[in-house]
Amino acid sequence: MYYRRLGEVPPKRHTQHRDPEGRLYREELMGEEGFSSDSSLLYHRGVPSAVVASEVWELPDQVRVPNHPLKPRHLRLHELQTGTDPVLDRRVVLGNADVRIAYVVTGGAEAGPSPLYRNAVGDECVYVEAGSGVVETVFGVVPYRAGDYVVVPRATTHRWVPAEPSRLYAIEANSHVAPPKRYLSRYGQLLEHAPYCERDLHGPDEVHLVDDATYGQETEVLVKHRVSGLPGGIGGTRLTYATHPFDVVGWDGCLYPYTFNVEDYMPITGKVHQPPPVHQVLEGGSFVICNFLPRKVDYHPLAVPVPYYHSNVDSDEVMFYVGGDYEARKGSGIGLGSISLHPGGHAHGPQPSAIEASLGAEHFEESAVMVDTFAPLEVGEGGLACEDPAYAWTWARDQG
Repeated sequence: MYYRRLGEVPPKRHTQHRDPEGRLYREELMGEEGFSSDSSLLYHRGVPSAVVASEVWELPDQVRVPNHPLKPRHLRLHELQTGTDPVLDRRVVLGNADVRIAYVVTGGAEAGPSPLYRNAVGDECVYVEAGSGVVETVFGVVPYRAGDYVVVPRATTHRWVPAEPSRLYAIEANSHVAPPKRYLSRYGQLLEHAPYCERDLHGPDEVHLVDDATYGQETEVLVKHRVSGLPGGIGGTRLTYATHPFDVVGWDGCLYPYTFNVEDYMPITGKVHQPPPVHQVLEGGSFVICNFLPRKVDYHPLAVPVPYYHSNVDSDEVMFYVGGDYEARKGSGIGLGSISLHPGGHAHGPQPSAIEASLGAEHFEESAVMVDTFAPLEVGEGGLACEDPAYAWTWARDQG
């Protein structure tokens, strides 16, 4: 991310910064990798560490079962029943020790905001399948709309405020999430061959301060954090602060939440079919995120536009189908709101009849979000609740 500055900050870092009445603001350095990577300096009215209570927050069901015996799976997320809170009611559909994928359908404006929330396990990248609203954070307000990736850095206090019911596909990492390194210069600028640029990344435009009455009240923040000995090594704590955390009068740095919309992604195409890495948009410590979008397809006169069969020997592949008509999956039961899980050790590709049907196509109207993980994925309780048990055998039924 590039440098950004909002609100009131002093001319030199780590120096006195006072309000009009002469009271000292409290400076907080929020930094990654032991303060040897990206960071931001935030200036608080209050003391950001002033907690008055700490209680256990019982997380939603985090239990996962292995994909054993090994088979491809199809999950119908639009059939999954969830509560309406953007944080409390997420249901885990897939996950491993590096990343968890959850889904929730929120309420609208009448439901109000989610609780204040902080994920101290890793960054969150939430894909907005449908809906709109804002995410209020200590850095300011970030609007969201359908097609956005909302990237929230680890340990950022925030809350979701939907303006309408929103379908949220939450990718919760145990690491940081950032643009692929091959698209960045040594100074972190997105290069000319990247499929998007800094103009497409939208952070907050102004600080977000609560009023004096709200600021002075004790305020609860739900924290998801690492805990040795609990399932998945993750637990929850309900921290109560002496004052409201939305008290930042100014900040600057290169660490902050932002959105990126798939409409601003420029697909890379070729004369013959291109491999999945050309569709990559973001990456985490042990996984990548790609998006497959409407695009001109392969233009060699003998090109086969749908993917060839492939064995990604190092990864499990998760495809979330969010728009259009996915050519390679015709006849398999896959539709909008579907997830396909194709695990490492299983060769996968198009339904056989889809290959001939695709010949001569010049354009695909399809949208999907893909997560490839470098460790095997397990199935969460949400995934088990909406699984199509017949999917694994569809290639055998359709011999073309």
